[in-house]
Amino acid sequence: PPRPHLPSNREASEGGSGVGGNAMGRLMKAYLEGDVLYTCMQCSTHLSLHDKLISTNFHGRTGKAFLFSKVVNVSLGPIEERIFTTGRHSVCDIYCISCHSNVGWLYRKAFEESQKYKEGKFIVEKALMRKTQLRK
Repeated sequence: PPRPHLPSNREASEGGSGVGGNAMGRLMKAYLEGDVLYTCMQCSTHLSLHDKLISTNFHGRTGKAFLFSKVVNVSLGPIEERIFTTGRHSVCDIYCISCHSNVGWLYRKAFEESQKYKEGKFIVEKALMRKTQLRK
């Protein structure tokens, strides 16, 4: 199947949400530092830190999913409207900039007032990421 359009991460980072991208054909990845790190399950590219984790009480296509305030090293797919159990949302799938695996989605807009807190936040599916304890 054809690959989704993967804009540079500069496009993905509008609003300060992501870091990394493609500068003149060279992949520019962000490397995070912290006690607990979340990485892409396929290629171990850094995605987020534990202090950016908002909630572990979400559900994605593969099961359990986490809500983050910020992720890095992702590209955005096209904007789509989806109906979730919490209502209608405008979302973009997010893809690892290294291996192009779909790791979750970005909430662009929530149509229900009670769901507005999700806007600009990221869902990363637990089955698609790895949690690493760097320091104890």
